[in-house]
Amino acid sequence: MAERMIRVLIAKVGLDGHDRGAKIVARALKDAGMEVIYTGLRHTPEQVVNAAIQEDVDVLGMSFLSGDHMVQVPKVMSAFKDRGVEDIMVVVGGIILRRHIPALLEMGVDTVFLPGTPPREIVSYIKEKTGGRVKK
Repeated sequence: MAERMIRVLIAKVGLDGHDRGAKIVARALKDAGMEVIYTGLRHTPEQVVNAAIQEDVDVLGMSFLSGDHMVQVPKVMSAFKDRGVEDIMVVVGGIILRRHIPALLEMGVDTVFLPGTPPREIVSYIKEKTGGRVKK
């Protein structure tokens, strides 16, 4: 079976209207040869989960600048669990308080990228963790 490109969904969950960072990351991933779907602004957790499943992505990346990550991420993770989805890696980035990182990881988030993380580090992390695998 031939390998396919790593598929990544970049999402803005909630009412946060700032997406510059999400667009920069999306462009870096695309430039690195990944297939990237950007949902745009102001989506509900259920909309993001549905899109991730429908697009058959390997990775869901959520960007937060408004401080509502501790409300929105649990909803996304719960929706994945309710749908029986366990094979989509979830990463979070943006303005995240360091003290929230352990709780996010405990919820099932794979990693958190803080402001200033070079895009090449995000690319490398995703490539390493997915191994370019083919989903079955």
